[in-house]
Amino acid sequence: MAHITTLSEFIIEREKDFPFASGDLSQLLTSIRLAAKLVNREVNKAGLVTEILGEANAHNIQGEKQQKLDVYANDRFIAAMRNQGAVCAVASEENDEHIVFDNPASLDGKYVVAMDPLDGSSNIDVNVSIGTIFSIYRRLDPEKVTLDDFLQPGNQQVAAGYVVYGSSTMLVYTTGNGVNGFTLDPSIGVFCLSHPNMQIPANGNIYSVNEGNYFEFPENVRNYIDGCKKKKMSARYIGSLVADFHRNLLKGGIYMYPGTKDKPNGKLRLLYEANPLAMVIEQAGGSATDGTTRILDLQPTELHQRCPLFIGSSAMVEEVMKG
Repeated sequence: MAHITTLSEFIIEREKDFPFASGDLSQLLTSIRLAAKLVNREVNKAGLVTEILGEANAHNIQGEKQQKLDVYANDRFIAAMRNQGAVCAVASEENDEHIVFDNPASLDGKYVVAMDPLDGSSNIDVNVSIGTIFSIYRRLDPEKVTLDDFLQPGNQQVAAGYVVYGSSTMLVYTTGNGVNGFTLDPSIGVFCLSHPNMQIPANGNIYSVNEGNYFEFPENVRNYIDGCKKKKMSARYIGSLVADFHRNLLKGGIYMYPGTKDKPNGKLRLLYEANPLAMVIEQAGGSATDGTTRILDLQPTELHQRCPLFIGSSAMVEEVMKG
């Protein structure tokens, strides 16, 4: 029987590929793995344990209703990273401001993490795939943590990835040396390498967009959607960014969330949605843009900044940009 590489083994083997290898990044990825397993456990029993279903009677800074599992996932990921000591601060969709860890183990942490702890959580109650997205940067000043640590362009990320909780649970990440996917084996509670060196096809037959906003989209986007229909391409839109992105990464396709007349900056957040997925897609051979600029070159100015997003197979992203 062939040896199956676990996530732990893979992280240790790849430490040499990381220019600042000291074990801290491995420690950080281990904390993400642990939190993902805890969240996966709760997601899988959400239909049985009603106490973790539904709204939490609170809103995040975007004015969106928080689900109970939003709060649970946020707490688990923050606790895991606080306890490991490699992270000095976290920014989350669920918190108004970034959180600086003041426990002794984290004071010298080399990294900051921006995350969406439970993407697509409005789909929890209807048993649709949801996910976690994370972005990792090196802190700028070893003496203090500031908002500037998080307002670095995406091209400064040292690692990024996501977890998708679906028919199987997968953790996909990159440290700038390709993209690898690990599937959780629930029988032993271990993530195993299942998708080595993931590459998105240069072209695809899937387009993912909320066509309910069609008449609010820019003309070039409407023209592109019309072209997709004429080619009889497959329209696939789940409403969970991670799930749509993951499918397109495997099969080839484009995900679009353009700006609209009322919301020219779109809905998605730059720091913890667009940037990490842009790093993943580029490492897998695809492209990501806000319509005019490469996502990873955008200079953030706010923690919860929004941006339009066109991401996926390179030929498809290029075509929609041509108008």
